[in-house]
Amino acid sequence: MHQDIESVLMSEAALQKRVAELGEAISRDYAGKEILMVCVLRGAFIFMADLARAITVPVSIDFMAVSSYGASTTSSGVVRIIKDFDEAVEGKHILIVEDIIDSGLTLKYLYNQILSRKPASVRICTLLNKPERRKAEVPVDYNGFTIPDAFVVGYGLDYAEKYRNLPYIGILKPSVYGEK
Repeated sequence: MHQDIESVLMSEAALQKRVAELGEAISRDYAGKEILMVCVLRGAFIFMADLARAITVPVSIDFMAVSSYGASTTSSGVVRIIKDFDEAVEGKHILIVEDIIDSGLTLKYLYNQILSRKPASVRICTLLNKPERRKAEVPVDYNGFTIPDAFVVGYGLDYAEKYRNLPYIGILKPSVYGEK
């Protein structure tokens, strides 16, 4: 375990097991269809790669980058699209792949932006869900884990661009991000 981690919340084995289960559910729900998986950068990239390999229906992949955190530990609520789709999404079955839903503000904005582009459908798959912190409701179709209100890193999630490469999800020691 990394020295800045207080405790491991989800082991590598638990993550891989849950990703496989999500892949099975998504494959079943999208049988006979093609999915455009939209990775919300940067935190979801590792989850998305593993999830894409666990899905058995045809997939194409695109990326969006949005920002509402900066170097903070909480969402500002002001969302900026930094990288938009590379192709049109009208008429496509969109699966938004998110690392964590916290306040819901960023994802609600993104969800509404995608809906305005007239896709055939839009569903949301999140690795982690923190309902205690929700300020804006979003329809979560596939949920990896519901977690307590703790600052987590690893498996793509970061603090100040560090810890993304940890193979597990851990709770970051508050002393690392300035809380006593």
